[in-house]
Amino acid sequence: MSKPRVLLADDHILVSEAFKKLLEPEFEVVGTVADGRSLLQVAQEIRPDVAILDLGLPLLNGMDAGKRLKSLLPRTKIIVLTMNEDLDLAGVALRDWASGYLLKKSAGGELVQAVRDVLKGKSYVTAYVAQRLLEDFVRDPRTERIKHLTPRQREVLQLLAEGRTMKEAAAVLHVTTRTVAFHKYRIMEEFSLKNNSDLVRFAMKEHLLAPPA
Repeated sequence: MSKPRVLLADDHILVSEAFKKLLEPEFEVVGTVADGRSLLQVAQEIRPDVAILDLGLPLLNGMDAGKRLKSLLPRTKIIVLTMNEDLDLAGVALRDWASGYLLKKSAGGELVQAVRDVLKGKSYVTAYVAQRLLEDFVRDPRTERIKHLTPRQREVLQLLAEGRTMKEAAAVLHVTTRTVAFHKYRIMEEFSLKNNSDLVRFAMKEHLLAPPA
């Protein structure tokens, strides 16, 4: 019997290699990618049983990549493996597209168990996050508390905040430079951003860009 097939998405090669060694006795790691756009491309080619992704992916962040991946490959189970402990993000991911949510500080054996569980149709949330989500829900049971940019605004904001010019962002998104400029200035107007530094800080606030180490 063939092993379940797993695709890893993390922009740190050493991290991916460590997870690969952890998983390979029981599962087949069929690929590793380092950004959100490569994740979508490779996943459509190899159609893994499980995709494990970090939220802090370059070019296209894990939140948006995960949502698109679930739409493209609804049968693929998606597990978030991240350092980000933001409860709002965890709640949105689990509600909309993720079958599992783990922190990188979790014990290594949790990842193997999470893959087993999601393949059986279950959900897996690391205990630390699950407890905090429960406490947060008891305090405030509302489910919609995040203000959303449009998908295209999120793409433009992330690429510009990563330091790409409007021309470079346009090439990545296959649109005109004028389109990128339109979205940039619309974002700046709607959220009262005055300069590129404000844009970068806003991208961090929206979890599209990791803060500097």
